[in-house]
Formats: sequence, structure tokens, C-alpha cells
Amino acid sequence: MHELGITQSILSIALEHAQNAGAVRIKEINLVIGELSSIVDDSVQFYWDMIAKGTIAEGAQLNFKRLPAWLHCNVCGHEFPMNREKFECPECGSDKIVVASGEEFFLESIDVDLAPEAQSE
Repeated sequence: MHELGITQSILSIALEHAQNAGAVRIKEINLVIGELSSIVDDSVQFYWDMIAKGTIAEGAQLNFKRLPAWLHCNVCGHEFPMNREKFECPECGSDKIVVASGEEFFLESIDVDLAPEAQSE
């Protein structure tokens, strides 16, 4: 259910930036989501379709780009893709590993239609 709050934040950010740019319509929103984040694409899309109604973002396409999880070994410095069955460094065997990437979640870009007066600036 936390996707509702997240989706409201996405809409708020997109509307603010689109309006500051003089947009009359938001066509696409590009989101980056790490493999380890607990964001469910279908839930975000479901809430988006409800809360974007009546705004310049109504009907905008949400594009989800998933990033894989990578780990970093604090002993030897090796970075490697996460293996859900074995939580140790494949180089040195250490279990002193931390997440290097895969927890991301951000709005990467939006694609808008600009008002005619904003296009000439």
C-alpha cells in the first residue's frame, strides 16, 4: 500500500517540473527502480491511473527501468552482482559485503508537450 504515497510523490514532482517548464501535458515519466527496492510496478501504475485523472499527467505512460543489485566486498573491494543463494564475495569468500547498488528509486525524466509560448523561449 505504500505505493500510493510514492505515486502521489511522483505525480507532485512531475507536475511541479512540467508546470515550471510551461508544459500543457505530460506524455511519459521515466522511473528508475533498484531490484532491492520494494516498489511494485503494477501497483504504482494502478494508483497512477487513479490519481493522475484531471491533471496534465492524465494518460501519461509510466516507464519502469529496473537496476540489478550489486554488492561490494569490504575486504578485497570486489564488486559483483548479487547472488540470492550465496552472500559472500566470489573473489575472497568474505561475508563482509554491503549493497553497492540496487536500492535506487527516482524519477529520471519526463516527456512533455509545451505550450506554444513556452516553445519559443
